[in-house]
Amino acid sequence: MRSMTREQPAGLGPAFRSRFWHAAPLLLLSLLLAVLTLAVGGRAARAETGPALVTPGEMQSGALLFRANEKGRYVEAPRLGTDVDLTVSGPTARAHVTQVFQNPTDQWVEAVYVYPLPEDGAVDTLRMVMGDRVITGDIAAREEARRTYEAAKQAGRTAGLVEEERPNLFTTSVANVGPGETVLIQIEYQESVHQSGDRFSLRVPLVAAPRYSPAPVRQSVDFQPGQGGWGQTTTDPVRDTDPVPDRDRITPPVQDPRRNAPVNPVTLKVRLQAGFPLGEVVSANHAIDIEAQGPDSRVVTMKGPVPANRDFELSWTPAAGAAPSVGLFREKVAGEDYLLAFVTPPALRQAEDKRPRDVVFVIDNSGSMGGASMDQAKSSLLYALGRLSPADRFNVVRFDDTLDVLFPDVVPADSEHLGRARSFVSGLEATGGTEMVPAMKAALSDRGTDGTPRLRQVVFLTDGAIGNEQQLFDTIAGMRGRSRVFMVGIGSAPNTFLMSRAAELGRGTFTQIGAPDQVEERMRGLFEKLESPVVTNLSASFSAGAADATPETLPDLYRGEPVVLAAKLASLSGTIEVKGMIGDQPWVVTLPVAQAAKGEGLSKLWARRRIADAEVAQTLGQIGPEQADQRILALALQHHLVTRLTSLVAVDRTPRRPEGVPLTRNDIPLNLPAGWDFDGVFGTAKPKPEFREAALLLPAAARADAPAAADKPMPVEEVVLPQTATDAELRILGGALLLLAGLGVFAFSRRMVGGRS
Repeated sequence: MRSMTREQPAGLGPAFRSRFWHAAPLLLLSLLLAVLTLAVGGRAARAETGPALVTPGEMQSGALLFRANEKGRYVEAPRLGTDVDLTVSGPTARAHVTQVFQNPTDQWVEAVYVYPLPEDGAVDTLRMVMGDRVITGDIAAREEARRTYEAAKQAGRTAGLVEEERPNLFTTSVANVGPGETVLIQIEYQESVHQSGDRFSLRVPLVAAPRYSPAPVRQSVDFQPGQGGWGQTTTDPVRDTDPVPDRDRITPPVQDPRRNAPVNPVTLKVRLQAGFPLGEVVSANHAIDIEAQGPDSRVVTMKGPVPANRDFELSWTPAAGAAPSVGLFREKVAGEDYLLAFVTPPALRQAEDKRPRDVVFVIDNSGSMGGASMDQAKSSLLYALGRLSPADRFNVVRFDDTLDVLFPDVVPADSEHLGRARSFVSGLEATGGTEMVPAMKAALSDRGTDGTPRLRQVVFLTDGAIGNEQQLFDTIAGMRGRSRVFMVGIGSAPNTFLMSRAAELGRGTFTQIGAPDQVEERMRGLFEKLESPVVTNLSASFSAGAADATPETLPDLYRGEPVVLAAKLASLSGTIEVKGMIGDQPWVVTLPVAQAAKGEGLSKLWARRRIADAEVAQTLGQIGPEQADQRILALALQHHLVTRLTSLVAVDRTPRRPEGVPLTRNDIPLNLPAGWDFDGVFGTAKPKPEFREAALLLPAAARADAPAAADKPMPVEEVVLPQTATDAELRILGGALLLLAGLGVFAFSRRMVGGRS
């Protein structure tokens, strides 16, 4: 600037400098906007070009490729990145999950991604972000939402759709993602914090494990005249009786970790506001940074980004002497009052339930349990055998796509039978498919007692990696009798929906073991529940009048478990009385409703639990399918929730894909869950080292020949976030016009100064 001033005539110096400083800001702003616009436009223009169709040999690193034409050309699958931001407010958590879809190709694509969420999460919000445009999703009946999405897709408009496949498994579809373009999809959900004794926790599922989906076989017979009674059979697809009719929707492609770098980098942050002084805060599966912001507040950041190949689990305990035994929270939404109550029954000195037990242990040794999961399952079962008392009886069932029952019936827990059982369990190897229903039927088959009053307990160890969950639920509902079912989830990414619902129907509990160092601690906790008196005959009454409460029938509780009650009330007044029996002793507690603290998202949690109640009631035969559907649909539409009958859909009203340009569907690949053996799940056929096409989940036929991939940290392929490539030419033109305008103002200022000098 000083050199420019020195070049002007001496007589114009002061006046020129005055006029120049008035005009300079506009000039500088114009120059800055022009440079930024040219840069952004250039990046967008380069991104719009994108890579051409490729052959496997042209790839420089592991990638999932999809066949684009019959000439051996492929397109690379869209890339994905995920950011999870959670705020814990006392008993509830609000989550924002942002999925970043990037199209690295020169094609217009539809990206489809199957991903997990907590099974009790209430998904209620969808936003789609493209450049500076933000489109908010609407809730609609599932078929209506799908029609809206398909119409937008065909018209060339960008659209997003969130659908529930299972309560813990969702699909996001994004149509018309342009070449080189990035689209952000953000969903939000509400969930409750889980409590067991003095430990509070939440789990964020990060990978949807491959699921075994058994297929029925039906054959037709063809007899031809003149063949002497001999004929041919043909195998036909079974549609109406298929136990997994949506198998294609829950079977995304899975990458072989031996041949591909991990995908889907995840970042995660938890803002923990416990509401009581905090003690220990621990992440079971990931390294974290913890920042204290007060006695009851922490900010927890997962060190990353990390690949999405295992669930995130965070737990916290109160500081010494600060453990709460009761919680009461309220929320008013649309003129309605909602309440959430937690009450933990006291641990009485009556140490054990002295009745002898019949315990049937079931262990999953299917292909998906290969590697670390099998080791954890065997260690857990061996520990459990060691906890049996001489008065107990037991049996062991193992299953893959075949079944073995160790003894004809339950046998005494003496040294001889225990020795045979330990040898049987130690020799198990992971192989084959996951036919869980026959194993559950074998475990629930009850020949009665020997005249001694006995507890009957089924301890079922599995990763739950099946698609026919409803068949298992129907089996438990129809055969449970006097048995109680205790599910033990094994591995880094278990099917928690199956585990929790099976335990609910079986009047038991669900325990998760995600790492070898958790085996003894969590199996010890499970056996403390098994050996302690059950809190039975639980009920709740409201003094102020009728309340719409969930669950309608309170379940039995085990040691350290709280009564959790959600309700919609006529008014926030009166009391709630909770009572039951702890062993043979009566227990009662009274809660003053008016003293409830303010809570968040309670109406969503109440609605989600009422929806689950309808599903359970249908499984138990208490209501019919039509009545269940009516309840679910009404609750979902009123509270804006995604269910099996409703979806969230967001549509950009402006057509963007040029007419006549084709749209390619691409499924986002998933990582194999940490600790899983790829060959144990998909069989021993080796894909080409450069790539593998989208694989269907097949029942594994044999144990893997190759060792399991090492369960160690790996560098994750990061997602580059380019600018949205839609208006590069306009940005360049706008920048040029701004630059010319700035120069014009500058020239005009010079003429004014010169005319006045």
